[in-house]
Amino acid sequence: MKILTAEQIRALDKFTIENEPISSYDLMEKAASMCYNFLPIDDLWLAPTVYVCGKGSNGGDGLAMARMQSQEEEGSVMVVLVEHTKEGTPDFAHNLYLLEEDDSVQIIRVKTIEDFPEIPNDALIIDAILGTGLSRPLEGLLASIVVHINCLENRVVSVDMPTGLFAEDNTENDMLHVIWADETITVHCPKMSMLVPETGNFAGDVLVLDIGLMVEEMNPSSNYEYVELKDIQKLYNRRQKFSHKGNHGHALLLAGSKGKMGAAQLSAFACLRSGAGLLTAHVPACGLDVMQIGVKEAMCTIDSNSDFIIDLPNLKGFKAIGMGPGIGTEQDTANVLKRLLQDADARLVLDADALNILSENKTWLAFIPSGTILTPHPKEFERLAGSWATSEERIKLQVEFSVKYGVIVVFKGAHSCTTTPSGQIFFNSTGNAGMATAGSGDVLTGIILGLLAQDYSPEVATIMGVYLHGLAGDTALQFNATESLIASDIIDNLHSAFEQLAT
Repeated sequence: MKILTAEQIRALDKFTIENEPISSYDLMEKAASMCYNFLPIDDLWLAPTVYVCGKGSNGGDGLAMARMQSQEEEGSVMVVLVEHTKEGTPDFAHNLYLLEEDDSVQIIRVKTIEDFPEIPNDALIIDAILGTGLSRPLEGLLASIVVHINCLENRVVSVDMPTGLFAEDNTENDMLHVIWADETITVHCPKMSMLVPETGNFAGDVLVLDIGLMVEEMNPSSNYEYVELKDIQKLYNRRQKFSHKGNHGHALLLAGSKGKMGAAQLSAFACLRSGAGLLTAHVPACGLDVMQIGVKEAMCTIDSNSDFIIDLPNLKGFKAIGMGPGIGTEQDTANVLKRLLQDADARLVLDADALNILSENKTWLAFIPSGTILTPHPKEFERLAGSWATSEERIKLQVEFSVKYGVIVVFKGAHSCTTTPSGQIFFNSTGNAGMATAGSGDVLTGIILGLLAQDYSPEVATIMGVYLHGLAGDTALQFNATESLIASDIIDNLHSAFEQLAT
């Protein structure tokens, strides 16, 4: 889905109201109903729910959700109405009128921080104070309430936006006056500030709800995409009944050095689990037994050197080639990478030490094959492209790098960001903090290599590979704590990720 700015979303709301047509109140009711249905009320049994509402559209959503909960008699409901402005919006006022007719809902009006009620420790707090329209830091009563809520131990769910957070650039914001949400239920699309490390933690876990805005009819312009399951399902090629291993490509993986053969194993396993018909791993002599015993399905070619790679194997017959996991940065190994960039006709994916070698030999970027895939973590990208002060600057730098050198770049992390030579930017929707573990990047390299071997285009192989990597990690988390999840768990759950594509 397209990632839109707050201004574009307001225009899309207006377009939908005028052209569906639907009243602004009915659109609010629809959004509130969907948000309410995803509240974690069942998790808290009969614990009270406290809706903290501003007097705009976001507050109107909160009031409507409180009314819906009261009508379903799902625990006790309290509404804390923040009197931060004299007049509310018309839709807010109508929802308040309806709620005031319900004697079972306690409404507390807060004009000063001293008016804010004591909230039970087990209560669920719904933050519906301010939404995407905010453009300046909070002050006064609003700032005081945000600080107070952040000091509580209660679970907090924000509606559309954590109060105080700007939808896009927050460099001029006062982050002490932003709600720390455990979850955010946002409508139509995630906002940029939810997808970058400086501000994404404020939103907690993000759930995106489609409320039926007329995005296809209006077709707003955006280079930013948020990749979801339905997008990957459109790209997925099912295997034909009479296909054989030769139809699914032969991949070559140059990986490993003495003491780092685990990286080669992980990448090889992931490549095979991602559907490559054949895999040949080129490894130093010390790694032959490790690979032949540990990854039985892989063929091996043996380097003439015992401890690290110094030879470029014959490249004929390979659909895709990967290099980097565990190879080290010896000068002879660097020379192999240089020859690979100059001689390869197959599609390339480069990771780990291959990127570190490139960063020490930046003139080689000029002859890197078009469509090559680079998968750096933040420090690797910094060494390649330079430093940045904000994520906005980093994304701009990443796009410029992709366009200049004709490469696809995956900036790894939460919501991994992929940029293409055409200037498109894709944020991933899968993955979790448990994947921040040794070998996770080697697994991603193998997945992308396996997809490249099957004739997916470099852009599709990358976007799909990043999504599947995160989806397998999410499945693995069902059986692990974030601290106990390891890279092998991601590989072990790739079957589940592919099964979800096929449904």
